[in-house]
Amino acid sequence: MRLLPVIRSGQPLQLIRLALLCLVLLPFFCCSGCGKKEPAKKPHITRTAKRKPGIPATQRPYVIKGITYYPIPSAQGYREQGIASWYGKPFHGRRTSNGEIYNMYADTAAHKTLPMGTMLLVRNLDNGRSTVVRINDRGPFVRERIIDLSYTKARELDVVGRGTARVEIIALEEVEEKSVASVATSSPAPARRPAVTTPPQQVAEPKPKHPIPDFDRGNFFVQMGAFERIDDARAQARKFARLGRDVVIQQYPAAGMDLYRVLVFASHSLREARQYEAQMRQAGYRYTLLLAR
Repeated sequence: MRLLPVIRSGQPLQLIRLALLCLVLLPFFCCSGCGKKEPAKKPHITRTAKRKPGIPATQRPYVIKGITYYPIPSAQGYREQGIASWYGKPFHGRRTSNGEIYNMYADTAAHKTLPMGTMLLVRNLDNGRSTVVRINDRGPFVRERIIDLSYTKARELDVVGRGTARVEIIALEEVEEKSVASVATSSPAPARRPAVTTPPQQVAEPKPKHPIPDFDRGNFFVQMGAFERIDDARAQARKFARLGRDVVIQQYPAAGMDLYRVLVFASHSLREARQYEAQMRQAGYRYTLLLAR
């Protein structure tokens, strides 16, 4: 079957134009259905790692401004000193990290790594006042600040006017709820035989307490700077390497670009690492940041 008519000499000019038009439109008709066909192989989609079963979302690591925070599994024995701040109306009515609605008049607070629901004794080291809060949010993500109080709790500690205060936070021991055994009343208990003596009931041994973790021990680094160029990061890393320090250059995405931050190992002790961070700030490194790895 012929798609185009045969053009002979002497035919009208309109027939010639029709033939030329068919030649132009032929590729379009042949490929008009190509766009509807699905590719043979679906494009590869990179998915996030599977969540570990049994771990609440609030206990999983999270990233804020390029820094990864690792919530600790237990608050038993936790004690820390630092700066407390508070947050109020701009966040009042918003959802907190554990799904609750933030109430600036409630007895709650935010912490970076403590488990949700942890009860804390917060003591103002400047005036001696103290109060008890419950952790239901994450923060504050500001250097040296360890806890964000609700407006009510900040007022109790006399923090509202100044905005911040030196505090000590102490985790309160968890109280285990004792279950009461139910008594069955459907059938009477069988009568005892006089000749048979029942063995003495064995007293259950107390469960061993979990060892209190030492939160002062770990691998602590001080971030000395973040650079867009790897050569600049290597130049600064060499300075601290000459001083005998272990240095790590870590690449991480931020603000749509890849940055290179220089991490200098400070100490295995959190207390000593904080002292080293303070020394570096006094030496002119204004934007140091203490990290745990």
